[in-house]
Amino acid sequence: MEAEIKNENVSNSVLEADGIYFSYDNGYDVFENINIRADSGKFVAIIGPSGIGKSTLLRILGGFLKPDKGIVKLLGKTLYEPTPEVALIHQSIVTFPWMDAQENVMLSMKAKDMSRDEMESKAKEALSRVGLDGFEDLYPKEMSGGMRQRVAIARAFAADPYVFLMDEPFAHLDELTAEGLRQDIYNILFSGETPLKSVIMVSHNLTEVLELADEIYILNNIPATVVGRVEVTMPRPRNPRSDNFNANLDALYSYLTPPRKKK
Repeated sequence: MEAEIKNENVSNSVLEADGIYFSYDNGYDVFENINIRADSGKFVAIIGPSGIGKSTLLRILGGFLKPDKGIVKLLGKTLYEPTPEVALIHQSIVTFPWMDAQENVMLSMKAKDMSRDEMESKAKEALSRVGLDGFEDLYPKEMSGGMRQRVAIARAFAADPYVFLMDEPFAHLDELTAEGLRQDIYNILFSGETPLKSVIMVSHNLTEVLELADEIYILNNIPATVVGRVEVTMPRPRNPRSDNFNANLDALYSYLTPPRKKK
């Protein structure tokens, strides 16, 4: 189902959260005046202590949850519900075991007015983009965790989104596999061959965040607010063993004190 988008003044950002407040049904206040933006060509990361609401914020940004107050804008227009233009990649690697890689990717095109041949061609193209050219016929049980996550990313690509929302995308991979995928992912995402404009990722892994992100938003306190924004200017590829990298890492840790309830 296409999202209902209300025409407004066009924003310079691709995806933006403006003054977000949100509470659970039990009355627990999760967010207070959250303001986050992802500009074109930017990889944005969101970090914070466990349980602070990072995954919940991603679902608000994708239109899957409605804020109590505030708005989310996609290309300057208010987003009211989920849209194929914003793809959510879960921390659980979602592939369907009875479908091969190509069929898993084709799922994202079922709602489009495309022939079977067109969907197959686009699925092969998406799999090739994530480094799985020639693996179209493999089933999930025949793939490694890294390959299955690449299939999930290819499926999101095939829907031609403007924004990827990535929820701990490497959390269930072993560190060696995760490191290999992290080394590839930035170039895969910003190859210039797709409509993709921005990526927003949440992660607990600060080294991972510093390897990938252009901008980092830090959430803390109860209810959560944005307590810091860090622009990462280190050139790519980034060396986690460098003094500059470790200085940036220390700066991020300084924001992550245990959350305190506001009075």
